[in-house]
Amino acid sequence: MTTLRENLVLVADAFCAAKGFGRKRLSTIVLNRGSTLDRLATGDADITTGTYERAMAALSQQWPEGAEWPADVPRPTPAPLTGEAAE
Repeated sequence: MTTLRENLVLVADAFCAAKGFGRKRLSTIVLNRGSTLDRLATGDADITTGTYERAMAALSQQWPEGAEWPADVPRPTPAPLTGEAAE
């Protein structure tokens, strides 16, 4: 059984591979700190449940078309886009 931290890193790595950028960039975008995903991957950091849920929801919402979500990780249902993002 994987931890929530491992799930987040796995999903983030798949997202980065599909988008062509690194963990630090995604960590800055989703977690407001460039080092967090790397530190989660090495076990040197932790995040709150709320932060995990927000990060997973953001990744699910912005998931690259055609990319495969990691099979062993539950995917949050993406919320419908609203406002300018929906146009």
